Amino acid sequence: MNVILFGPPGVGKGTQGVRLSEKLGIIQLAMGDLLRAAVKEGSDLGVKAKAFMDAGKLVPDDVVVGMIEERITAADAKAGFLLDGFPRNVPQAEALAAMLDKHGLKIERVIFMDAPESMLLERLSGRLICRACGFGFHRHYSPPREEGCCDRCSGELYQRDDDREEVIAQRLGVYQEQTQPLLDYYSSADGFFKIDAAGEVADVYKALEKAVQG
Repeated sequence: MNVILFGPPGVGKGTQGVRLSEKLGIIQLAMGDLLRAAVKEGSDLGVKAKAFMDAGKLVPDDVVVGMIEERITAADAKAGFLLDGFPRNVPQAEALAAMLDKHGLKIERVIFMDAPESMLLERLSGRLICRACGFGFHRHYSPPREEGCCDRCSGELYQRDDDREEVIAQRLGVYQEQTQPLLDYYSSADGFFKIDAAGEVADVYKALEKAVQG
């Protein structure tokens, strides 16, 4: 099964996407992770992407589409994939549809996760990442045992530049302007579901499972 999971920043796509992809036996393609890996490697696409990510803006479509097509056509994606964080706007959705058609593929489920903006701000501004192993914590929901220190490897914890409150506010503004039209694009499509992601993690996952089952 091929699935698109989308919604505003901080809605929980990454957390839920991991669980859902494991249950379905498919790979999770998290656009944010792919972009950050490219930035860390210092590739041409990564350098271009970093300038936009640091400013809280969306990465240009030509950069994103190139990364996604390469990943979708890799051997480990043959059993199916879950797209997390892509597409983010209608031109990307149209490019994705053309790309999939070219490779004889289609999307079976499109799931939109939604939550109030106040909750999104709280979730995003509290995130902490380990510099050494990349494991994530949250100041309120899942704090480390020792402040500033990773429970797993004792590495230093830090806040990403794009998780600062002023950048988050801009990210949400960009989302509303550029990504919200995806609802209109996908809402009439077969296999489209909208779920409330403001509840407990377990409850949101149950709703996702129900959506996947149709």
